[in-house]
Amino acid sequence: SHSGRLTIQDVPRGRAGWTVEVIVDQAAREAVQSANTSLGIEFGSTRIKAVLIGPDQQPIATGGYEWKSKLENGVWTYDLDAVWTGVRAAYAELAANVESATGVVLERVGALGFSAMMHGYLAFDADGGLLVPFRTWQNTSTAEASAVLTREFQHNIPQRWSVAHLYQAILGDEPHVADIDYLTTLAGYVHWRLSGERVTGVGDGSGMFPIDVATGGFDERMLARFDELVAERGYPWRLGALLPSVLPAGEQAGVLTAEGAALLDPTGRLQAGIPLAPPEGDAGTGMVATNSVARRTANVSAGTSIFAMVVLEGPLSRQHEEIDLVTTPAGDLVGMAHCNNGTIDLSAWVSLFGEVAAALGADVDTNTLFETLYRAAQGGDADGGGMLAYNYLAGEHVVGLEAGRPLFVRTPESRFTLANFMRTHLFASLGALRVGMDVLLRDEGVQLDSMFAHGGLFKTKGVAQGFLAAAMDTPVSVGDLAGEGGAWGMALLAQYLRVGEGSLAEWLAAEVFAGADVVTLDPAPSDVEGFDRFMGRYRAGLPVERAAIDLLG
Repeated sequence: SHSGRLTIQDVPRGRAGWTVEVIVDQAAREAVQSANTSLGIEFGSTRIKAVLIGPDQQPIATGGYEWKSKLENGVWTYDLDAVWTGVRAAYAELAANVESATGVVLERVGALGFSAMMHGYLAFDADGGLLVPFRTWQNTSTAEASAVLTREFQHNIPQRWSVAHLYQAILGDEPHVADIDYLTTLAGYVHWRLSGERVTGVGDGSGMFPIDVATGGFDERMLARFDELVAERGYPWRLGALLPSVLPAGEQAGVLTAEGAALLDPTGRLQAGIPLAPPEGDAGTGMVATNSVARRTANVSAGTSIFAMVVLEGPLSRQHEEIDLVTTPAGDLVGMAHCNNGTIDLSAWVSLFGEVAAALGADVDTNTLFETLYRAAQGGDADGGGMLAYNYLAGEHVVGLEAGRPLFVRTPESRFTLANFMRTHLFASLGALRVGMDVLLRDEGVQLDSMFAHGGLFKTKGVAQGFLAAAMDTPVSVGDLAGEGGAWGMALLAQYLRVGEGSLAEWLAAEVFAGADVVTLDPAPSDVEGFDRFMGRYRAGLPVERAAIDLLG
């Protein structure tokens, strides 16, 4: 197959039993032999994944390694030793799978790139020593710094951004700050160790410090303002000197050094000199993997959290606390509406119905249970029957709540049926996102040509997809575009470095996603009107959620 998977044939061999004949994909073999390939490695929050693609942009082989963060002295972190243990294991598994699939020992690739969960804080001294344990995006200890910088810059600075972590360390008089020589992200750190280059992709950099999209670099006015804020402390550095250089997709960001090759592949087989793409963040590789990097496109990811990335045509008219401003890997401005609460409460209700089924002696598998209940929602009233739910297990900043209490509320007049109950909870999973997106689509008048949805919420075809289309009053597409996820997106960015022509958006549309199998649903007018009625109750009922937070400890 063109994907490089093995074809196994059972062949009779007398009475002795069977032999197995491995039929190798010749196209994949030739691609590996000639290094007509690109490798992407992504450090996700629970898995490090490597994907090697061929000239058809499809995976030849993958490798992976499970890992997780740990809470240490009140800080969510990963040991840097685990970074190298994990990436070596992921690469080794990929290399073994390449050899199994093609019969060729992996020694060269055409280009290589690294991506990782964005933001966080990795600070190093002049000798390359880590000054404090890696502070990941999960930490929410920077509220004071976030508020001050947002006010001073007149630009949202979320708590998870690198500069918020730095300024919080300054406010806390942490002694290591004076010794900082380099500040980077996880992707930038890995790239630095393997290439010697202090660079970052513009998308990843946009989670460190605000980007000036006109120049493609960090905003000079805001850098100067930061230096003014900390001038009296007498640090021997200016912020701009601590940060990596910023590069857009398609520009080479150095090569794999001999030391880096040995660090990645201790067997010594991997050769040095491989061109490196700019390191990127997982938000950027997600945009690439869903073909959502062109202006007027968007993607919505729904899982534990739910967020939308909207590629803007220009700057917003003013600052909005509900919207984070980042960029695509090509440097175009993106409005991000991020909500902490996605599908966990909805899944809990489905699990409860599963317990009911089991108590009645019914043997229903999980997929059938989800599909049955989700499809029941399609038969509900357009507005969910006058009922209301909040899925807030955690705080939700877009509605100004620092904590959460899941709630289900109805009045005596509500039409309390299974269909309306499920419809209400599916609507609730999109409610906070709608609040954020209203800022972009209604207050700012942002125009969209396409919106791609992915994640567990959309596995039952046509249900949540249709409700999202109604919530946003925008056509929504789903399909198997994302392939192997962010690692595949990073491999595509490495491929774009090698062979891409035109803009990143043009190359993706023409060479990667042309003819992709997607299903698009237009918003049904009755559903749009029904979701709007639900949102009227949702906004009006927020004081009920506030009271639950205040009164139910």
